[in-house]
Order: sequence, then C-alpha cells, then structure tokens
Amino acid sequence: MKKILKWVGIGVLVLGGLWAATFFIKSNSKGTVEFETHNPFVSSIEKKTVATGKVIPQEEVEIKPQITGIIDKIFVEEGTQVKAGELIAVIKVVPNEQALFQARGRVNNAKVALRNAELLFNRNKELFEKGVVSEQDFQDIELSFEQAKLELENAQNDYQIILKGSAGGSMSANTDIRATVDGTILEIPVEEGDQVIQSNNFNDGTTIAAVADLAKMIFEGKVDEGEVAKLEIGMPLTITLGAVEDKELEAQLKFIAPKGVEEAGAVQFKIEGDVAVSDDLFIRAGYSANASLVLEKKDSVLVIPEALLQFDKSTNKPYVEVSTGEQEFERRDIEIGISDGINVEIVSGLTEEDNVKQWNKTEPVKKGTEDEEEGEEEEESAE
Repeated sequence: MKKILKWVGIGVLVLGGLWAATFFIKSNSKGTVEFETHNPFVSSIEKKTVATGKVIPQEEVEIKPQITGIIDKIFVEEGTQVKAGELIAVIKVVPNEQALFQARGRVNNAKVALRNAELLFNRNKELFEKGVVSEQDFQDIELSFEQAKLELENAQNDYQIILKGSAGGSMSANTDIRATVDGTILEIPVEEGDQVIQSNNFNDGTTIAAVADLAKMIFEGKVDEGEVAKLEIGMPLTITLGAVEDKELEAQLKFIAPKGVEEAGAVQFKIEGDVAVSDDLFIRAGYSANASLVLEKKDSVLVIPEALLQFDKSTNKPYVEVSTGEQEFERRDIEIGISDGINVEIVSGLTEEDNVKQWNKTEPVKKGTEDEEEGEEEEESAE
C-alpha cells in the first residue's frame, strides 16, 4: 500500500512539473513589443474653432396692414419674387359700427355748419356790396365759409376710409397690401378669410407676408466664452451648409455680442458674419451652418503628432520618450505651443533628428490564439 501511494505521489509530481514547464514555455513564447518612433517635422499649424448656427437673410421685412379687416384675396405664393409696390393681397373692410356712426354724424354736422355759413356769407355779401358791412368783417365771414367747406370734405373722407378703407381720390387704397422692398416672399402666415389687425400703439398688427433679399445673407451663430476673446471684427469665416454638400462659402465677421447667454451651463456669445453668395447658388433662409474660425496660425514650426505626448501625473507638464538605442528610451520634458487636434507645436525640447516613441502600441490578436481560448472555454463548460 505504501509503494502504491509512493508511485502515485511521484506521478502527481511529474504531471505537475510537466504542466509548469508547458505554462512557462507558453508564457515566454509571446513576442517582444517593439515601439515605433517618429521624427518631429516642420509644418504649418492652425488652431480653429467651429461656431454652429444658421444662415438667414440680412434684412427680413414683415408686411402689415394699415387697416383692420378680412383677407379677401392673396395674389402671390411663398417663394415668389416681388418688386417694391407689387400687390400682395387685398383686404375687405369690416367697419366698426361705432366708428362708422360717429363718422356719419360728423358729416351731417359739417353739412349743417356749411349750410349756415353759406347763408351768412350770401347775406353779408349783399350788405358788403352796398357798403353796409366793412371789408374786414366780410373777410372773416368768407373765411368761416371756406373752413366749413373743408370740414365737410374732411368728414366725408374719414367716413369713406372707415366704410371702404380709402378715400375716393387717394392714389392707393389702404385695403391693398403691397410689397415695400424687392425680394422673395419667405412666408405668408395668413389665408384668405382670415381676420387681420392693423398696427397701432398697443398691437404689432397681423403679418401678411415676410419679404427678404436672399442674395444678401448673414451667418448667425454662437461661440463659447473661452474663445470669444480671441475673435476680432473682420476675421474671415469659412461657412459650410448642412443642406449643400462639398460647398464652402466665405464670410467676414461683423458682430460679436457684448453680452453672453447661459446655455446648458456654458456661456455662449452670439456672432454674425456677412456671407458672400454666388449667383449660381440658391440658399434658403434658415439653412443650418457651421462657421470655421482660425483663432491662431503659425507657419514653418516644428511639430509632432499629438498622440506621442504624455503628461506628468503630478505636474501635468508634457513629456515624450526619445530613443537612445535599440528599443531603449529616455524621458525628455518639452514645451508645447498651439495644437490643431492632430499635431502640436514643439517650442523647445526636441529637434528634427530625435526619434520619439509612439505610445500605446497595440498588437493584433492572432487567430490561433482566439481559437485556443475558445477551445479552452468549451472544455471548461463541458466539465
């Protein structure tokens, strides 16, 4: 029995030794990771920011009625090109009963006053011709007679305006809604039969149509507070439109808001830029757009890929590892400048001859290794 136990123990030790040897061989069969190196090179570098926004007309005019009423007829559609003075719509007047009665009463009073002034004028004219009335008194009576005529005419015009929307002798009726500028009809927010209100001190009035010149567009967007201090009036902008592919527009910054607005915890400042629109490109108002602004640019400076950088955990200063031999590297602290997100400027610490280590080298997973791991997992699950 003791001999059997002895041989069993020897067998266990032999198997254990074989397993350890196999594990050691497998663990040491992996290839050594070789790090690639890159040389610094001279290039131009730009630090940019992107402002999101939209392209809108430089001037958008809202056409409002001069009288309250109901839309009788609309003669244009959205997208129609119009000239200043062109008829857009006609309003049918629905007079206010109280105002109409007051205007009619004013006309009747003016007629009575004129009739009385005319009788007084005719009577004193005969007396003046006979020398009974002085010239000064006759002139005063004649003046009152002429004023009575004017008062009746004014009262009748007011009555016609309230009743029909315009006086009979006027060149243009208040009921005719006409374009005030040349441009394109962007929007007609009303329909035939809708009631509209004239603009007054207490109401902006109903908008009949919005007109704008689509050849004169501006970019309106927002930038973060951390970058607004680097902007200057007159800076060039490169505009890309979401609806127009492979097309860039040039613009020039003309406005930077003096006050920011907080959005989602960040302060944003409004900017505007004049957009140069070519004749062969039609831009619709409200297109979403991005504006690229060059905040800082340097030519012919020494740069390296930003992926080569590392930062010290305690000082947060940048450093790289430079080759000193075959797969041997030493740490070197450097000073960096501006970055465009891909390359970073090297102010000091490196030369074009230095070989800089590429970090985070990853090895592709071999197919055989994957198959072995999958086989081991299947064996474990079967057991």
